[in-house]
Amino acid sequence: MMERRAYSAGAVKLSFWFQEFRRTVQLLAAGNTFDEIRRLSAEENLFRAPTQRRADQICRTVLDRAGALDESFCPVFLAGDLATQKLFALAAVMACDTLFFDFVYEVIREKLMIGSNELSPRDVRIFFRDKQAQDSRLANWTDYTCQRLGACYKTMLYEAGVTDKAKETRRICAPILDSDLRQWLETHDMGLVVKALTGGR
Repeated sequence: MMERRAYSAGAVKLSFWFQEFRRTVQLLAAGNTFDEIRRLSAEENLFRAPTQRRADQICRTVLDRAGALDESFCPVFLAGDLATQKLFALAAVMACDTLFFDFVYEVIREKLMIGSNELSPRDVRIFFRDKQAQDSRLANWTDYTCQRLGACYKTMLYEAGVTDKAKETRRICAPILDSDLRQWLETHDMGLVVKALTGGR
């Protein structure tokens, strides 16, 4: 099973960073270590970040995401088409961010299960309100924090191809999982990600 990490609002400072994630996977597949990628980031601005601080944040985040998946995902990722690679990157984000995983599993999955293709601002508000009622760690979060997190989650889902970019209610584009991606996830204890993205029971 995926590691359940403590709920965090840290995602407000992060992005999907797909191109950076893909570059990291390419380097890992070519035999580079995590430490070598960190050195490349520091010395050569590998991810073309505007500041060293941002470069460090991007590098730390994409390595964390890649590290949350078994190393064997690299060839499967690189053999996939663009849509499959984006879903792999989304699965990596879900593996690192338990609250985001819960959002996809409890909101997107349930929408798909009932045949709805709409994600409304109200759906996002209800999710955070329920989580604040369930978990004391979230109880003190401000409405602004929840709004920013919700906006971040919607951006990630859009960039992964799971929703459109409508300003208010967004259309959910039910992902079609490539068979190799699905098999990899299911054989690496990430079957819940498959269910979250496909509306599986």
